[in-house]
This record gives sequence, C-alpha cells and structure tokens, in this order.
Amino acid sequence: MATTRIKSTDTTTDAPSAGFHDASDMVETIVADSTAQDSSAGFQDASAKVETMVAETQKNVTEQMEKVSKSIEGLTAFGQENMDALVKSSEIAAKAAEGISSEVSAYSKKAFEDSVAAAQDLAAARTMTELFEKQTAFAQSALEGFMQQSTKMNEIFMAASKDITAPLGARMTAATERMKTMAL
Repeated sequence: MATTRIKSTDTTTDAPSAGFHDASDMVETIVADSTAQDSSAGFQDASAKVETMVAETQKNVTEQMEKVSKSIEGLTAFGQENMDALVKSSEIAAKAAEGISSEVSAYSKKAFEDSVAAAQDLAAARTMTELFEKQTAFAQSALEGFMQQSTKMNEIFMAASKDITAPLGARMTAATERMKTMAL
C-alpha cells in the first residue's frame, strides 16, 4: 500500500493513501474505525450483561418453582392429614354411637323388666295401702334409676364428643400454627 506524506505545520506523518484527499478524510476514517471497534466491544459487553441477566433470571425462576412445588406438596400433605383426621373422627363417632345404642338398649330392657316386675308386685297387693306403698316405692326407684341413667348417658356423650372432636381439634391447631408461620 502506498503512503502519502501529509505535511502539517510541525511534523510530517505517513498516512495510508487509500484515496484520502485531505486530513479530514483521514480523521473521519480513523474515527469510523475506532467507533466500529468501540461498538464491537460495547456489543460484546452488552451481550455478556444480557447473558448474565438471563442466567440470574433462570436461576430465580427455578428457585421460585421449587418453592411453589414444595408448597403444593405441603398443602397436599396437609389436606391428606385433614382427611385422615376426619376419617378417624368418623370412626370414633361410629363406635360411640354403638356404645350409646347399647347403653340405651340395656337401660330400656332393664326398665321394662322392672316395670313388669312392679306390675306383678302391684297386682299381688292385698290392700290399697299396700298398693300405694308399692307404687310409691316403684316410682321412687324408677326415678332414681332414670336420674342415674341420665347422668351416665351425659358422661358417655361428653366423653364421646371429646374423643370425636380431638382429631379435628388437632388439625385446627396445626392449621393455626401453619398460618402463623406463613404470616411471618
């Protein structure tokens, strides 16, 4: 490539003679080449920044998806535990109903037998005074028996309701604790 000597007031420089007509053409060419190199470096820098941003975004999205997945697993397990508590509570209620039914049947049978025995005893009375005494004794014992049975049934119902609600109460406590941790 041939070079042309450009004279300035102080020095002489060698410049490529690629068709430069004057110094301003040469400056424009040098600035254009420099800008192209700066643009290339800027593009590479911007490209690296975009790649870093994409990698960080992908990492954040992956972490969030893992959190969501764990949350869904936790909710599923929590729902299953609730269902298990409901089933257990239902089983306890069924057993309690059987026990209550047996108790009511036993009391009804005993009350019927006592009534039959009292009717036979009343029929055997020889005087009105004896009849009234036997009837008063039977009424008193029937009322005492009823009060005892009522107390016993109340205890059975209270124990059954406590046992039936225990699994559901435990799940309610667990739900409250979970809500507290989620709120923090």
